[in-house]
Amino acid sequence: MNRDVWITGRGLLSALGEGGEAHAAALREPARWRAAIDETSFAPFPVHPIGALDLDRFIPKKGDQRAMGSLMHYAVAASGLALQEAGLAGDAALLARTDLVVAGPGGERDLAVDEQILAGIEQAPNQGAFLNERLLNDLRPTLFLAQLPNLIAGNISIVHGVTGSSRTFMGEELAGIDAVRDGFARVRSGQSEVALVSGAFNASRWDMMLLYRPSGLLLDQAWQPLWRRSRAGIALGSLGAALVLESPEHAKARGRVPLARLTSVMADRSGRQPGAAAAAAEQQWASVAPRLARGKVGLLSGACGSGPIVGEEHDLLRRWGPPVGGLAVRGTAAAWGHAMEASFLGNLALAITCLEQGRLFAALDADEPIETAGPVQGLTQILVTGWGHHRGEGLALLEAP
Repeated sequence: MNRDVWITGRGLLSALGEGGEAHAAALREPARWRAAIDETSFAPFPVHPIGALDLDRFIPKKGDQRAMGSLMHYAVAASGLALQEAGLAGDAALLARTDLVVAGPGGERDLAVDEQILAGIEQAPNQGAFLNERLLNDLRPTLFLAQLPNLIAGNISIVHGVTGSSRTFMGEELAGIDAVRDGFARVRSGQSEVALVSGAFNASRWDMMLLYRPSGLLLDQAWQPLWRRSRAGIALGSLGAALVLESPEHAKARGRVPLARLTSVMADRSGRQPGAAAAAAEQQWASVAPRLARGKVGLLSGACGSGPIVGEEHDLLRRWGPPVGGLAVRGTAAAWGHAMEASFLGNLALAITCLEQGRLFAALDADEPIETAGPVQGLTQILVTGWGHHRGEGLALLEAP
């Protein structure tokens, strides 16, 4: 069985705001999305922080809010937006049959507790006992257990009542790609009728800077255009994104129409020798190319900003354009930062807004040929790429309903 897969709800939170319309408005004004970049809080590293978020709308209980870190707030809030748009929110019977797929990172540090431990451990008569006591008493369970995707899924279930089956993925960009691929495959094959796929990333954390700085990947100077950065070119961005994937039969039975059709999701994991990522992506392209309508296709790229791998994708995207009558590309990390596990989901959610409007938003880099080449209006298909900074190559195709 190979059924159509409809997207009936989406949630999107980033530095640009909440929801598709807010993002479209911000992306129409370069000064607006540039103003959202924080170049002081984590200097010298630019960060794209999440916009204002009213947690009470999505997590009514203060105790639940306190039990979660920011990462979970973003995932739960984005999931709430997707469930609302899909008409699932508050329907206990439907939510009990809604499957859940979550992508998230491995954990969040509590820097205040870390500093207290470092300040006290040297004077402790028994350092091992001191450390264990502090970890047990001072860290929230969501921090101590570290398996954040499982805990994100648990909190989505508790807050929103999503109690179907649950699967979780952890491991940077490829986790987000595989979460979407898993939800898509289950609905398409008939294993699931409706699924919520959710992911989040919190960039506003010093431990993220400490994690990615040693490998020389973080942009450590003022913001620069995405396609021309050096290897140290990643500016992290906070993001929450979610999609409701549904079979047409299930959606029609409850009177819903699709926002978009998800027609293909592919993932690969090359060894990343020079040219390996491009070879993997070429195979993915070959499988979707026969479906593409000439002059009607746009592309949202998940390029991370790190020069060598971004350059490899750039050259490939330039070659993909002519056979389909031009391919205008938008490297969204320029505007909302690179969101690791959530970046692929975020671009899919944004792609729905582009299809609804029938056009891409303004070029994020007016001096970059792949952003200014190809049609930007009358689009009926959007491709989304997701090349990981270290591993993982993904490609999805969305079509207007």
